[in-house]
Amino acid sequence: MVQKILMICLGNICRSPIAEVVMVDTLQKAKVQNVVVDSAAIGSWHVGNRADPRALSTLKQHGLESKHIVRQITKKDFNDFDYIFGMDENNMSELRRLAPPNSKAELLMLGDFGLEKSNRIIEDPYYQSGAAGFETAYQQCVVACEAFMKERLQK
Repeated sequence: MVQKILMICLGNICRSPIAEVVMVDTLQKAKVQNVVVDSAAIGSWHVGNRADPRALSTLKQHGLESKHIVRQITKKDFNDFDYIFGMDENNMSELRRLAPPNSKAELLMLGDFGLEKSNRIIEDPYYQSGAAGFETAYQQCVVACEAFMKERLQK
C-alpha cells in the first residue's frame, strides 16, 4: 500500500518544498518504500514558479535539490493524501478550514514530531534577510521528518 504525504506552507516556496525534499531524503536513506511526498501552497501567489532561491541554495548546501513547481492545495488533496502537514498554527487553522467533511487526510503539524514544544513552529524565513532562517527551517525539517518516519512509517 502506498502512503502519501503532503507538506503545506503559505506560498510553497520556502518551508514546504524544503520539507518535501527532506522527507524524501529521509525515507530513501532509511530504505522506506511506497511513500509519495509532495508539497503545496495555501495561497496562489507563486503557482507555477520554483521554490525561493534561498530555499534551493540551502538544499544544495546539503547535497539535495528540488525540481518542485509551486501548486496550490486542492479539495481533492484532502482525500488523496494520508498525511497533510502544516508548518505553523496559521497553516493548521487554514487546513482545518479548507478540509472537506470526512476527508481522509490526517492533518498534522510537522514540528510536533521530534522537536521541543518551544521550537515546534517552523517559522517562515521568507521575510528574513540572508540564509539563516532557511537553514533553521531545514534543520527543523530534518529532525521532524526523521521522528515522523520512525513513529508512523517504519514497521
